[in-house]
Formats: sequence, structure tokens, C-alpha cells
Amino acid sequence: MLSLLVNVFKLRIGLLIALTALAGFAVTPGRDLASWQIAVLGLLVLMSSASAGAFNQYAERDLDANMKRTRNRPFVTGELNHNSTWLWGIAGLLVFAVTTAAWLFNAATAFYIFMGAFVYAVIYTVWLKRRSVLNIVIGGLAGSFAVLGGAAAADPNLGPVAILLAVVLFLWTPPHFWSLAIALHKDYAAARVPMLPVVVGDAAAAKIIFTNTVLLVIASLAPVYYGLGWVYLICAMSGGIYFLYKSYQLIYTPTKKMAMANFFASIIQLSLILIGVMLDTQFTRWEVF
Repeated sequence: MLSLLVNVFKLRIGLLIALTALAGFAVTPGRDLASWQIAVLGLLVLMSSASAGAFNQYAERDLDANMKRTRNRPFVTGELNHNSTWLWGIAGLLVFAVTTAAWLFNAATAFYIFMGAFVYAVIYTVWLKRRSVLNIVIGGLAGSFAVLGGAAAADPNLGPVAILLAVVLFLWTPPHFWSLAIALHKDYAAARVPMLPVVVGDAAAAKIIFTNTVLLVIASLAPVYYGLGWVYLICAMSGGIYFLYKSYQLIYTPTKKMAMANFFASIIQLSLILIGVMLDTQFTRWEVF
């Protein structure tokens, strides 16, 4: 049952989204929260992300059935009934998360948490995924809204570091997902999903991934100018250089194996950025270079 819930609610990516929200809070000076309030903030973002993840699987049952990676998802196999009860439950989970955020924190936090779920569930899943090569580009705003939601819990008037971290999340999502799409090119082609590698080919997609990664790394270093210190700088540079190296390799070897290596490099980079934020705000809080 636990593995089933982790699958349908996409809790692995949800935990990462929750951590980005906490990073947004950590870099924003303003309201101090008790430990339990910070934990609840992360939980509410996780719940919002879970509702969007479950809706994604509910709405994409037909696509998932055509892809080797997803054909064993519970709505495809019949392990979960594909009925309106799930829609009510998903909506209820999101409403609870948003209203609780408004009550405990403020309206801005609630709005950003809602928008993160809305972008992923409606704009990405329903409107864009089957229609546009820009699907994951615009869908990347979902992670950005999580950062802004965490920041707004400290101060609804967003600061430059929180905004820059939101930009980092926006730029991170396309090369992360396009790398996976190169590895799963045949799956997306079979399901007729216009992911970038399917539309332009793996070699051209690899060049676009590298260009995007360059912009991402530059953006990830910008928060240092606005107050983050040497701990963050080391983490961001380490993860960024590694991701750039793997993206560069992907240009010359756009294979499934290299694409997966780049996919994991993207996760390492984001993890180091989040670790850098958390450590830096503890040890060098608001020291300006």
C-alpha cells in the first residue's frame, strides 16, 4: 500500500518540491516560524504537489498505457478505480492544503501553493503536454511557485534571492526532463507526446539542453551577489560544473545511457543548491560578498 501511494501521488518528486519551498523560506528574511510551522509548511506543499501528481496520473491513463515506463501505474493496471471519487479526493486534498496555508501563513503563500498545483495539473497535464513542445518549459513554473510559496510564508513581499531561486527552478526543469525524454524517446514517440527530442531529434535536443544548462548555472550563481555566501557558492559551482560537464558529453554522445547520466546530474545539481541554501543560511546568514 505504501508503494502504491508513493507511486500515485508522486511523493518522491513531491518531497523535492517541498524542500524547494523550505529553501525559499530559508533565504527570505522576515517572519520567524516555529519548527512545527516550518514542518507544516513543507507538508502543505507536499500535499499540494501530491494532489497535482495524482491528477496527472488520473488524466494520463491512456498515455501511460502506451509507455513502457508508466504502463504499470495503478490507474492503468486497474489497481485503482478510474472514477470521479478520485477527482473529489484530489480536489479535497488541494483545497485543504491551500486553505490551511492561508489560515496559518497568509494569502500569498496559499496563492503560490495553489498555482504550483494548477500549473502542473491543468496547464502542463491538460493543456500543453499533448499539444506543444513547450509543455515542460511552461510546466517548470510549478517548481518556481513552490519556492515563492515558501518565501511568502516569511514575507509576502518577495526578496531578490527568493525570486532568483524561483528562476533557477524554472530553468532547471527543462534540461532535467528533456534528458529523461531522450532516454525514453521511443516511449514518448509511441504515445505521440511532443517532447523536445521527439520533435527535433536527440542530437538537436542535446545542444538545446546544454545551452539551457549554461543559463541555469549562471542563474544559480546570481544569489551570491544578493547575500548568499561561500557555502552556497561552493555547492552551486560544484553541482553546476558537474551538470555542465555531463550536458557537454551528451552533445557528442546523445545515447540513452548518457541521457540518464545527465538526468541524474541534474538531480545532483539541484540537491547541492538546496543543501547550499540550507547550510549557508545557517552559517553565513546574510553576509554580503
